[in-house]
Amino acid sequence: MELVAAATRRQQTHGDAIMLCVGQPSTSAPDPVRREVERVLDTHTLGYTEAKGTLELRTAISGHYLRHYAVEVDPDEVVVSNGSSGGFSTVLLAAFEAGDRIAMTRPGYPAYRNTVRALGCEPVELVCGPETRFQPSVAQLESLEQPIDGLIIASPANPTGTIIDAAELATIALWCEANDVLLLSDEIYHGISFGRPTSTAWQTSRNAVVMGSVSKFHSMTGWRLGWNLLPHSLVRPVELLQGNLSICAPAISQAGAVAAFAQESETELVGHVERYARNRDLVLRRLPELGVTSFAPPDGAFYAYCDISHLTDDSQQWCLDVLDRTGVALAPGIDFDPVDGHRFMRLSFCGSTEQLDQAFDRLAAVV
Repeated sequence: MELVAAATRRQQTHGDAIMLCVGQPSTSAPDPVRREVERVLDTHTLGYTEAKGTLELRTAISGHYLRHYAVEVDPDEVVVSNGSSGGFSTVLLAAFEAGDRIAMTRPGYPAYRNTVRALGCEPVELVCGPETRFQPSVAQLESLEQPIDGLIIASPANPTGTIIDAAELATIALWCEANDVLLLSDEIYHGISFGRPTSTAWQTSRNAVVMGSVSKFHSMTGWRLGWNLLPHSLVRPVELLQGNLSICAPAISQAGAVAAFAQESETELVGHVERYARNRDLVLRRLPELGVTSFAPPDGAFYAYCDISHLTDDSQQWCLDVLDRTGVALAPGIDFDPVDGHRFMRLSFCGSTEQLDQAFDRLAAVV
């Protein structure tokens, strides 16, 4: 976020900033969503909804899992939240006590670590590299010296874009069941993959928590609308906490999100993924011009997590210098890995292909 602020200042002073530092689609919500919002604004009061979300939206989410994963989900097992981030915090409060140990990958999304620590729990970092495709394994879990109470996984992952194979995901889910560990499966980038299939944890274990969102595939980041699939023991506690913490997710966003699951919306959104795929090909083709030959395999999402140790041992300063010299904003690896991230940077390729190509022209000239 500091890089975003610096890039915003750059845009104000130079007008040439290219934002490759944020994981935010450059496209707006699908047409059916915008049409539905216009209709609802004219016909509804838009007051509070049920704490766990409208039945219409929870039913649409249930249908999504049946169509895409052949998993039957009762709408009462769905709790809609203020973005997946809001749902994540509420689930942590409902499921864990202060001092509980929650494992997560390193590198990984920084808000996992920060939120877990802020709520009084202990982050347990699993160092993941190329040997495990930057994803955790049961062998790592079994090698931990102390037991854990929870495990957070993400597939596709941020910052690496890697996807856990279905068999490995099932093995991890079953291990969590057998060891009384609550699995939190972050699946908010589902729908954005490049030839490698994605699976949901609920295909194996109903004891897991599944986190979903309309932010990424549905191109609705600012609408702040996510959801959790919850085991029965957590539905009521999460519902009660949400009612106290935020009352409900925004009613207008819930109304629009129903239309996001319509076939017309999905057809439009698949076109965005096709552009991400073209951008991914461009990134893989042009990274060697920067001397970057080592990076996590971007199976999904829209990120390349790159080793830049040949250029710097201070990724934060390097990213700031690059922004100053080129106007291109990149995310320093220390955000995702406080130990080894000084040698890495994350590049987001969800913008336009033309801007991405221009960014590489600038970066190549400077490097």
